[in-house]
Amino acid sequence: MTRYPPDLENWRRAARIAAEARELGARRAVPGASMRELADLIEESIRAAGAQPAFPANLSRNVEAAHFTPAVGDTLTLAEGDLLKVDVGAHVDGAVADTATTVEVGGGRRFENLRLAAREGVEAGIRVVQAGVDVNEIGRAVESVIHARGLKPIRDLCGHSIERYVLHAGKSIPNVTGMSHERLEEGEVIAIEPFATNGAGSIENGEFGNIQRFRRDPGPTEPVLQALYRRFQTLPFSARWATSDADTAALKRGRRHLQSYPVFVERGGGFVAQAEHTVLVTADGAEVLTRLP
Repeated sequence: MTRYPPDLENWRRAARIAAEARELGARRAVPGASMRELADLIEESIRAAGAQPAFPANLSRNVEAAHFTPAVGDTLTLAEGDLLKVDVGAHVDGAVADTATTVEVGGGRRFENLRLAAREGVEAGIRVVQAGVDVNEIGRAVESVIHARGLKPIRDLCGHSIERYVLHAGKSIPNVTGMSHERLEEGEVIAIEPFATNGAGSIENGEFGNIQRFRRDPGPTEPVLQALYRRFQTLPFSARWATSDADTAALKRGRRHLQSYPVFVERGGGFVAQAEHTVLVTADGAEVLTRLP
């Protein structure tokens, strides 16, 4: 029995919107650009297209692998030569798409080998996908092409299965061999997400960033907090999305109901490139949902 989402068109629509937001973010990542304004631009483009951000725009730079998004009062700007990961998510009624690309700010080619390794890694992983495949084979394909460029995949960051309103649904899609032997199922949605580095090939936790999510429904005793839970469900969000002082105060009071995400930093101080597509597993291959025509 296959498990194609009954609302498959919502998944395709969310994926197209996420991919367009990804490309918008990549184009606008220029020297001097405000990180806060870039994140807002990406997220507003998703809303304007009729979807909602599935998580805050991740704009991790250089040795940061993932989970950086600007704070409410952030004044950071992009510098020429920054290696920027533009990691974007959109959802339509809980149908989630997750996609990423890496740009060198200013258009230089100092990190072209890293960028190509990540991009070739995601394409190698996609070529392996079909129902019944051992996810270890995806990891083997990703690892092989990244090593061929003299670089390392980050072994403790993985792709993931996606379900309605659940970004990381429990099945890991590894970027190296030997991590998992689960098998893909026809009709499931997964994200393939290689990270390539010239460092140690693993990450450590940096400072806690500006991304959080609800662990559970906070219940009716905090009506403002519960309204926020109904808005975000268990998807990650940012305090930048609070629309009133009451929202901000409720989030501070309700910290016990929230999980905060640390920024992931390359353990050896290496620079990191990322590429990611959301794909639908089919009987004999993959429909790449976040690839634009």
